[in-house]
Amino acid sequence: MSTAYKMPVSVLVVIYTPDLQVLLIERADHPGYWQSVTGSQNSGETLRETAIREVAEETGLDATQFELSDSNQQNVYEIYPEWRQRYAPGVTSNTEHVWRLQLPAPRPIRLAAREHLRYSWLSYLEAAQRCFSPSNAQAILLLPQPLL
Repeated sequence: MSTAYKMPVSVLVVIYTPDLQVLLIERADHPGYWQSVTGSQNSGETLRETAIREVAEETGLDATQFELSDSNQQNVYEIYPEWRQRYAPGVTSNTEHVWRLQLPAPRPIRLAAREHLRYSWLSYLEAAQRCFSPSNAQAILLLPQPLL
């Protein structure tokens, strides 16, 4: 059975450097909303595959060439009403799985023009302040802590 609805399971991939510079991208469908890479899992994909695909689609980066780590952090949040039509009727919450992708240094990004307007590399504290999503800001603020 095929459906056009998104699955209410997603990844959030925080892309950063060893000196804690963080990549943020601005949403095209909501100017002023800055975030890390994020996207819904497709049917049959592992979360790692979702993270790799979303990073490629949104930044042009090949996440397999860098250190991609599951932070083992999950956030359940209410889907913003303006985006609920993308999900099956009655679905109001999403489970987000947080990943980290460490690059050796900031690099140019190739944005998906329909999805994002621009990008910025910021210190992790500045990036956390700029994020519209509280769970994204929290994931960024946890970067100085090693993964367990």
